[in-house]
Amino acid sequence: MDPIITDRLILRPFQEGDAPDLLAYLSHPRASCFLSLKLDDLDAAAAEVDARSRSDEHLAVCLRSTGRAIGDLFQMPEPPDTHSVGWNFNAEFAGAGYAAEAARALFDHLFTARQARRLYAYVEDTNIASQRLCERLGMRKEGLFVEFISFTTDGDGNPLYENTMQYAILRKEWRA
Repeated sequence: MDPIITDRLILRPFQEGDAPDLLAYLSHPRASCFLSLKLDDLDAAAAEVDARSRSDEHLAVCLRSTGRAIGDLFQMPEPPDTHSVGWNFNAEFAGAGYAAEAARALFDHLFTARQARRLYAYVEDTNIASQRLCERLGMRKEGLFVEFISFTTDGDGNPLYENTMQYAILRKEWRA
């Protein structure tokens, strides 16, 4: 996939050299849905960067000014014309509007270049920042899945289930 350039960001495939930046935010994932991606060291981060570099599903979100990867976006196509989307950003860069800027650029790309008809995202009910981002992007809350998924266990090893919301937007809504 060719890079997508915004005013402040470059969205591009992961590449060699991104491991330290990826480790910076995946060594302590903020959202429980990313706990399975937790990275313990630079070698694990390099392996993850290598895997991501061979797929269009993940894009590194980099500052134009420094080239530093500050997060990532992901999209998974579901034929014929739907994409699951999501994001994960380094907390150090929160509050500057980077996630919204990056997601808008990805949505534009998916709706125009990939001719997506529908985009949707799953967000845990405790992830208020991602819920607000979905709403800023014009996505509507379509439902709440009660005790939908477990990312962690309690002290006895029993799964702790989380409520998950689904947000979505159609191409015709995006254009409006």
